[in-house]
Amino acid sequence: MKNKHIGLVLSNVPGYSETFFRNKIKGLQENGFKVVLFVNENQSQQTRFLCDVIVAPNFNLNPFGKFLNVFRVLIKACFATPKESYRLYVLDKKDGLPFKTRLKRVLANQFLLSQKLDWLHYGFGMLAVDRENVAEAIGANMAVSFRGFDLYLSPLKHNNCYINLFSKRVKYHVLSEEMKEDLKAYSVLESKIKVITPAIDVHYFDYNRNTNKSEIVNILTVARLHWKKGIEYTLEALYYLKQEGVKFHYTIVGEGIELERLKFAVHQLDLIDEVTFKGKLPHNEVKKQLQQSQIYLQYSIQEGFCNAVLEAQAMGLMCVVSNAEGLSENVLHNRTGWVVPKRNPRALKDTIKTVIEMSLDDQNKIREKAISRVKNEFHILKQQNDFVEFYSE
Repeated sequence: MKNKHIGLVLSNVPGYSETFFRNKIKGLQENGFKVVLFVNENQSQQTRFLCDVIVAPNFNLNPFGKFLNVFRVLIKACFATPKESYRLYVLDKKDGLPFKTRLKRVLANQFLLSQKLDWLHYGFGMLAVDRENVAEAIGANMAVSFRGFDLYLSPLKHNNCYINLFSKRVKYHVLSEEMKEDLKAYSVLESKIKVITPAIDVHYFDYNRNTNKSEIVNILTVARLHWKKGIEYTLEALYYLKQEGVKFHYTIVGEGIELERLKFAVHQLDLIDEVTFKGKLPHNEVKKQLQQSQIYLQYSIQEGFCNAVLEAQAMGLMCVVSNAEGLSENVLHNRTGWVVPKRNPRALKDTIKTVIEMSLDDQNKIREKAISRVKNEFHILKQQNDFVEFYSE
């Protein structure tokens, strides 16, 4: 594998907490791969990153600034990447694109045409849209990752956005077997799809807790405050739980655009004393919240897989999740946790109550299976080896 060159395309340089991409890049480098990161913009405050970073030119400037950037890119297309630019122009023409669109794509993708790569890998499906021919233009293999939102929701927002992509020679990475089956429904060959699940640092998220039952049950969710996380349904379930006299406290770690709506829901459901919004926390503080909780909830409407659920299982929490996409593979129903049909708050309430009323011995059986499975199947080294194999096949 020595000297194999991988180009990874993302929107931004991954932040410190975005461990998936950081671990992937680190694992590839340790196995002799050279990695370069292409980003649309660099919002990171870091002066150095794990690999070389190439930032796309910014055309959203004032007229003079835009003219200068277009002129620079045009000079580059003519003198630095003439062959690659011409190939991209011809390939886009074969796809029936009009002249103006072809020219715009040649200019917009210059930062991708400048490197000699073995693989060009788009980290999310939508990042490959309007760039379907770039890999072939530079003589590289093309790979695309789908992580959930981009496979299920982007086609609803952008009708037929992947038609051109699915007609190309591409190797796909998805997070779960269910996503693989859904991708096959677009007539993608099974041999071109590889499932590589998320992974966690099983040594950091280790099991070390007092499992004695307490009078007040501490329940936790770590999630971006977005409608797809289903937190409003979770709050409804907790309202029903309170009506039945169960004492609990629910902590939500995360920030997002739904904060105001969710706080209003807490008010309307009379859960002000039972619910705390912690906002975004660093890793060490998230770990403390996991150590202080007994039950973890991830009642999402849509979810690719979810690292937070893996972390909760590794820490010995009783995990209750929805049946959204990869969650039913993340948690095995009645074996390592519980899977509840989504959008059904009363069913969620019933399951939470069942978990609370279980004997400590029965809880420990579930806990031990979950911890063992996460340690054996979802550790970082396995994920890194899977990506080495992905680029070697």
